[in-house]
Amino acid sequence: MKKIGLSETEWKLMDALWEEPPKTITQLTKALEEDTGWGKNVIITMLKRLEAKGAVRHEEGERAKQFYPAVSREDTALEETRGFLNRVYNGSLGLMVDAMVNSRSLSDREIEELREILKKAEEGRNG
Repeated sequence: MKKIGLSETEWKLMDALWEEPPKTITQLTKALEEDTGWGKNVIITMLKRLEAKGAVRHEEGERAKQFYPAVSREDTALEETRGFLNRVYNGSLGLMVDAMVNSRSLSDREIEELREILKKAEEGRNG
């Protein structure tokens, strides 16, 4: 899988595309303007950058270009997570979870979610 590396602002635009593709520049501007304040020119610039990264593609529509995500949200999130783990915790999921536990920042619900995830992982290995 090709490393894309999305910035925080690029994630916002990609989320809008992943939600219900394809979208035109006008549709993206309407979807993002209230939350971000971005105008049409900002969206155009970001789309060009995302196309250069291989994250977005477009097709000529009848009246306007139609933009599509060229990568899945799941693959991109996994790539970003691996990059974060490598940068911050030398690739160790255990170190990250330990840091969260030691900072007491896990809620009871999150602890239960982790138990369920580990249970599913264990069943996958034994099944």
